[in-house]
Amino acid sequence: MAREKNQQQQRRRPGGPAGQIKRRNCFFCKEKIAEIDYKNVNQLRRYISEKGKIRSRRITGACRRHQVQVATAVKRAREMALLPYVAEGSEDRERGGRRDRGDRGDR
Repeated sequence: MAREKNQQQQRRRPGGPAGQIKRRNCFFCKEKIAEIDYKNVNQLRRYISEKGKIRSRRITGACRRHQVQVATAVKRAREMALLPYVAEGSEDRERGGRRDRGDRGDR
C-alpha cells in the first residue's frame, strides 16, 4: 500500500523543484504569419546568436513549424549574402581562444 502511494507521488510533476515551466508563445503564431520571408533580415536577426548560429526553439520560443521555417529562411538569407555565416572578426582567437592541433604557440 505504501509502495503504491510512493509511485503515484513520483509520477506527478506539475512544476517540480524549479517551479512551473513558463510556456513561451510563438511570435509567428501570435501575428498569424504563415510563411517566413528570407528577405526580412531584421526579423531573422533575432533568431541568430552573436556568433552567427541559429538559436534553438527552447531559446527563441518558436513552435516547431515556424522554427523549421526560420532555419530555412536563415540558410537562404546566408546563401544570398543577406546574413553572415559566422561572426565578424576573429578577436577571440587572438586573445587566447581555442587552438587547433597545428597551432604550437610559445612553448
